[in-house]
Formats: sequence, C-alpha cells, structure tokens
Amino acid sequence: MNFSDTLHKNPVFDLIAREADQLGVRAYVIGGFVRDLVLGRPSKDIDVVCIGSGITLAEAVGRVLHTKVSQFPSFGTAMLRTEHEGQDWEVEFVGARKESYRSDSRKPIVEDGTLEDDQNRRDFTINAMGISLNQADYGELIDPFGGLKDIKRKMIRTPLDPAITFSDDPLRMMRAIRFASQLSFDIEPDTFDAIVRMNERISIVSRERVTDELNKIILSPTPSYGFKLLYHAGLLDRIFPELVALKGVETIEGKGHKDNFYHTLQVLDNIANRADKSPVLRENELWLRWSALLHDIAKPATKRFDQKVGWTFHGHEDLGAKWVPGIFRTMKLPLNEHMRFVQKLVRLHLRPIALTKEQITDSALRRLLVDAGDDLDGLMALCRADITSKNYEKVQKHLRNFDKVERKLHDLEERDKLRNFQPVITGELIMAAFNLPPSKEVGELKTVIREAILDGIVPNTLEGAYPFLAEEGKKRGLTVSKSLAELSSLSAVPVENEHLSN
Repeated sequence: MNFSDTLHKNPVFDLIAREADQLGVRAYVIGGFVRDLVLGRPSKDIDVVCIGSGITLAEAVGRVLHTKVSQFPSFGTAMLRTEHEGQDWEVEFVGARKESYRSDSRKPIVEDGTLEDDQNRRDFTINAMGISLNQADYGELIDPFGGLKDIKRKMIRTPLDPAITFSDDPLRMMRAIRFASQLSFDIEPDTFDAIVRMNERISIVSRERVTDELNKIILSPTPSYGFKLLYHAGLLDRIFPELVALKGVETIEGKGHKDNFYHTLQVLDNIANRADKSPVLRENELWLRWSALLHDIAKPATKRFDQKVGWTFHGHEDLGAKWVPGIFRTMKLPLNEHMRFVQKLVRLHLRPIALTKEQITDSALRRLLVDAGDDLDGLMALCRADITSKNYEKVQKHLRNFDKVERKLHDLEERDKLRNFQPVITGELIMAAFNLPPSKEVGELKTVIREAILDGIVPNTLEGAYPFLAEEGKKRGLTVSKSLAELSSLSAVPVENEHLSN
C-alpha cells in the first residue's frame, strides 16, 4: 500500500524526504500518525524515525524551515514545529533504537537499532506501522506485524508476545484498554489474557501516568466500555478500588437495590452523549465526567436496610463530596477549581431531583441557584444523566419534570440575578453593628439573614435587611451601636444583588 499522494499534501514530508536523501539516511513516519492516517482520523503529531541521528535530520529540516529545533541529546530526540493550512504541526525526530527493560522499572536500556528493532519495541501492531520518507520508495507502508489487518478487523494486539510487551512496560496494559475505548476496538484474546495475568505489574507505574490514561478513557466516546475492560482485567480494583466497591446488589426480604457500579457507568455514558455541548461545559468536559464517576461514590458506606422502605443511602452526597479531595489527591489530579467543581456537583446532585418531586417554591429554587452559582448548567447536565431506567416512559417523565425546573430556575435567575449572590449583611457589618469580635454569634446572625433573604422575608438591601438584623440582635440581648448611615459605607454587595425581593 502506498500513501505518497496523501503525504504530498503536506510539504513537510517532501522536505524530510529530500533532506534524508541528502544525508544518506533512511527515514520513516511511524506510529500514531500512520494509524490515524489509515483510520481517517485527524492527527497533527508526526513521529519520524531515521536509521542514524534523528537530531542531525531535524537540524537539516529546521534550517530549511527557518524554525527552532529543540534537542534532547540524552534521549537522542529532537522536535520542531511547523505550520500547514493554518494548523500547527509538531514533528519529533528520533534515531531507530532497540530497548531492554529491568523487571522493576519502566525505564528502558536504549541502544541504536534497525527499523525492525524500532518496530519490535512498539506497543501494538496498529502503532508499529511505518511509511517510507525516502524518494526511492516514498509513501510505501512497512507493516511487519499486520497492523493494517488489525485495523480492518478492529483489534488491539501486541506485536510480540504480550507477556513481554506488558512486562517491559506495564502502562501498556492501560494503553490497550484506552485505545480499545477510544476506537471501539476489541482486545485480542491472548493480549487481554496477558493483562489479566499481569495486572499487578501496574504497581510500578507512577500514579500520574496511570491517571493520564484513565482520563483518556473517561473522555472516550463510550467510556463505560473502557471501565468494563478495566474491571474484567483486574486493573480497576488496583487503581480505583472505591469505584469497584459500588459493584453488586444485595437483597434482603426480597428487596434489592440497583447495581451502583453499572448505574454510574451509565451516567458517565449519558454525560458523554448528552445533547448539550455548550462552550462552558465543553471546557469543563473532563471534570463534568469525573463528577458523573464520583456522584454515588459513597453509597457503599451509607447503605442501610429499612424494613419499611428497603435500601437507603442517606447522606451519600455529602460524604461523597468529602471524599472528593482525597480521591483527587490519590489520583494526582489537580486540587484546584476543577476539584471544587466536582465536589460541588457531587454534593448537590440530589437537589434538582428533589425539586421535581415536590411543589416547587421560590425559596427552594433560590437556594439551588445560590449554592450552584456558575456551575448550575453542569449540575443540571449531571442530574439529567443520573436518570437511568429501562422504562423509557419513566425516563421521559423525569426529563419533562427537569424541563419545568429549568424554566423556573431561568425565570428566577432573570429576575433575581442569583448566580453570584452575596447577602448585603456581611460578617464585618454585623460586628460593626453590635460592636462584636469574630465569634460563633456573628456566624449565626449571618445565617439567619441569608435564610431570610432567600426565603423572600426581607429584600437584599441594607435598608430592608437592617431592621431585621437589629430585631434578631435584640432577641439575643444585643444592642445596635451604629446607625444605618454609619453602616452603609461597609456594605460591599454589588448593585445587581440588591434587588432580590419578594
């Protein structure tokens, strides 16, 4: 098979071919770019292997392109960037090599090698294909392990004995499942059996690398497929035991509960395949999917059997939210606004569902708007995804109820502008009003004022809320020490929050 016509479309390949011939070295584009070329997938990362010095070839190409070449001599690699049809392309050059490994490390012992050596060290047949970049056989496919055939039959298979491939680099077990999940491929039986036998080897891989592969599985089109493979391979219990703990159904007196493991995977798929792909949610896509993965994570710890109602999981949302930072820390995920986003959605995921089952009051809607803030759209997406049932009509009924809740939330938000709500009565103002030091009493008064505003009892203005504050203080034996005029300079609530009213 020849890909010369396709390669000619990007002038960087012709340039590499010309410079390789002038240097008298063999050069090949290899790996993921070739795989994606066959699959018809977009790819902007080009890996070039040459029989000789990859750095020398990179420098020659860089001189013609007048672009900077980044060199990594200890790895024998170099990289440059170029532009084609308005897109940036990254080209990495490396000399062909062969690798050997110690049993306790993923770091290989590297030696110069042939193209055959280089292809032998590749993880899977679909990633071991090369295309010649020399004029004599430009565009010819070099496929010693049948990668093209495996693509056609949608199969992940190792080029060598899978026991050798996975022993050399155990992360390849995660990568096999990641590629299967991303491409909707099967894993060849002998290859999968080797993962099952060798799953304990994942322990020598850094948590960061494992999580990187896990995130790619989470972002795949149907992530449940990847997680089911991880489970059946025995890898999931080693890298994410909290998720495995969700699996199984317990029955007492004929009453069972749903399998929360498979429910969670269905919610994750629902999030991945939702209709709403707004820019804000797309930017938060990974973390929205993590919220789906963790929304019921504390159900095993809160599971109780009640003879009247059956199985309950009271408080799992609050306990789950408390677990989120620890899980993120273990996974080496960022402990920043992304973690807080997931934590918030886990904590609040039952709130919108409760609103569909009762008479909706403005007070309850206000509280949800205030607590969710700018993350309301993500929360509603999670809650819609959380409706899983084999009964189609039941699902549609719940979704119609969510439509009503969202319309009411939208109307209330338009009227009261609650996304960034702050009570006009701050702790600083309370301390000044009653001449109090920081104390529990100040916090209690803040809560009373906040609840009164959200219940629509008082407006969120200083003039409207101040008399209520004074009366609440009086009930506690406190005396106002400053006038309304004196306190007005301490009020820092933005104007848009001041018109919250009955």
